[in-house]
Parts: sequence; C-alpha cells; structure tokens
Amino acid sequence: MRLFSKKNRPHVPDVQTCTTADRGIIPPLHLSDQPHEMRLYRALRDQVPVIDAAIMKLIRLLGEFTIECADIQAQAMLDRFVSGISVGGTGTGLHTFISSYFDQLLTCGRAVGEIVTYEDGGIAALYNAPDDAVTLRMGDSPVDVRIFPNSLCAKEIEHPELICLTLLNPQPGTLHGTSILSGLPFVSELLMKIFRCVGQNFERAGNVRYAVTYHPPAGSGAVGARQRVKEIAEEWSRAMRDKGRVCDFVSVGDVNIRAIGADSQIIDCDIPIRHVLEQITAKLSIPPFLLGLSWS
Repeated sequence: MRLFSKKNRPHVPDVQTCTTADRGIIPPLHLSDQPHEMRLYRALRDQVPVIDAAIMKLIRLLGEFTIECADIQAQAMLDRFVSGISVGGTGTGLHTFISSYFDQLLTCGRAVGEIVTYEDGGIAALYNAPDDAVTLRMGDSPVDVRIFPNSLCAKEIEHPELICLTLLNPQPGTLHGTSILSGLPFVSELLMKIFRCVGQNFERAGNVRYAVTYHPPAGSGAVGARQRVKEIAEEWSRAMRDKGRVCDFVSVGDVNIRAIGADSQIIDCDIPIRHVLEQITAKLSIPPFLLGLSWS
C-alpha cells in the first residue's frame, strides 16, 4: 500500500512569474505645511538638475553693479565696503550676499538677511540667515508686521531695522511668499518617474543576459541529457566570467543561444520628456537655449 499518492502532490507549474517592478500608483508630491514645503523645493533642486541650473542662470543674470557717490573720498570708502564686506564668515562682497539672498528668495519664496554691527553701530558683516530663522506675525492692523525669532517665542526681535526680509509674490492677507518652484512638484515627479523607468529598462536590456537552450537528441535518456546540460552551463558560465579575454563556446548538438529581451521594444520617452521640460522652463521663465535645450 502506498502512503503517498501522486494526486495529493501539489502541482508545480513549468513557468512561473515574479514581480520585478512596482506597479502601484505613486501619489503626487503633497505640500502639507510651510517647513515641509521648503524641504520639498530644496529636494527638487537636488533631484532635477535642470531646475537647479535654471535658478543658477537667473542668479547669474543679475550681473554686476556699482554704487556711485558724488564725494570722491566717500566713493573710495563705499567701494571698499561693497567689495570687502564680510558675508557669513566665508565670503566677501555685497554681490555675494545678494546672490545668496536672491537664491533663497527664488527657492523658498522669502529671503532673510541680517546686518551685524559693531558696538559703536558700524556695519561689521552681513549674514544670510535660514528662511525659517524668523517668524512674521500681524500686529494690531494688517499693515503692522512684527518679526519674532521663531514661532514659539512671544518676544519680538529687539532691532528689526537690522533684518533684511523679502517675500516673493505673497498671497493677499498672508505673510508667506510663493516660491518660483510652486507648481513644479507634480511635473518633476513625472520626469523622475520616466528617468527611473529608463534606468530600469537599461539595466534589464543594456546588461545583456543570454538564454542557452539545449535540445537533446532522441533516445539520449534523461540522465545523459541532465549531465550534458550541466556541462554546457559550467562552460558557458566560465566563458562569461573570463573578462578581458575572448572565449569561444563550442558545443555538440542542438544548442540555441539568444539574448533575453532582444526582440522587445523600449518605449520612446523623448516626447513626454520634452513636454515636461517645456512646462518646467515655462514656469521658470528662462529661455530653453540657456539650459542647453533645443526642440527645433
């Protein structure tokens, strides 16, 4: 009497499939509150190089500037101040301060700077503060704006006249600026998704893998065919491992070698990438040729 019956054995299919890519829907980037929004905009500049390049081009378009004075002696002192003022302890010059200030204004929607003074009231240095270094609150009237060190502090800053603060396109009735990158998280997510898929496809198709199929002759027997397949697999693996040398793979019998995925067609992504880049350049208001883009 047999203890185990064939009909009770689970059936194992000859071909099985496995999930190699996430098919779930990735939700668009969401802006929940102000601090998260600022981190999102900085992440956009880090992950999408064309956005960072566009902002750097806008900063360079500021150009140079001079400050003129009718008094010759005062002009010399003014020139020394413009070119030699310390900025943040790591830079010098008023142009350095303004470039960093403008960079922060475009990215975060607001920029904060501070005038550092000597004990006698003279200007010692300029400092580019983080965008969240101060908090703005309305006073007794809508035009009365007060500056606080942070959102939890109830005491105002003692010398608000030493604070340089600019908001970019604030919404009516609010004290929050609007970043030039607002509206770009969605299209940037599409662009990153396309490049991510291109990378996955190139990893699969660019790194060529081969399917070696051996068809044993009739009457060879299962044992002989299994031994032959083992020998073919060992020799093929050795040939693939010998980098820097050309190896010939010689076999007897019906052996078929094909590149996996050679017959598949990779989706053309030029048109969707172009549409996304058009949206980005239109939002940033910069000519495409300054970014090395040409669609003619």
